Amino acid sequence: MRFFYTPSFITKVSRRCIWNIPGDEKCIYLTFDDGPTESVTPWILEILRKYNAKATFFCVGNNVKNYPEVYQQIISEGHITGNHTFNHTNALRVSKEQYLEDISNCSELVKSKLFRPPYGKISARHSKAFLSLGYRIIMWTVLSYDFDLSLPPDKIIQKCIRHTSQGTIIVFHDNIKSF
Repeated sequence: MRFFYTPSFITKVSRRCIWNIPGDEKCIYLTFDDGPTESVTPWILEILRKYNAKATFFCVGNNVKNYPEVYQQIISEGHITGNHTFNHTNALRVSKEQYLEDISNCSELVKSKLFRPPYGKISARHSKAFLSLGYRIIMWTVLSYDFDLSLPPDKIIQKCIRHTSQGTIIVFHDNIKSF
């Protein structure tokens, strides 16, 4: 089963993570994972600029290393960045030590205490370790499924809108798989 929104039972179990950002302002939070990439990220930045919108980019360290000029463009245009590990590593497939090293390697390039685990996979022991290092673990309210090329773009947009309200965090991707 595919959830475009995060079920409440998951957010209750993972209280250490931020799933939405409630507030007084009518605001939603656009986030992009897996970049920067040379082919997709500049296009996204152009659209954000056109609509005077800001976003948070959860960057893969290896991509920042390969496309430093695109990463600098994200920063110079006033967007926020976050750590998405150096190698887009699945936390549940490596030791805690290996995972923390991957995050540390990314943090040498991405100076941020915001962290989003690739695939949204994180264990309680990992989250405890990240929090002790001062990270804020940012998850999402709505997963766009923009990486599933079998879904028509209009269906993705409709599903995202249907599940969006004040404080919603929506995750998109700025990688070639979602373009």
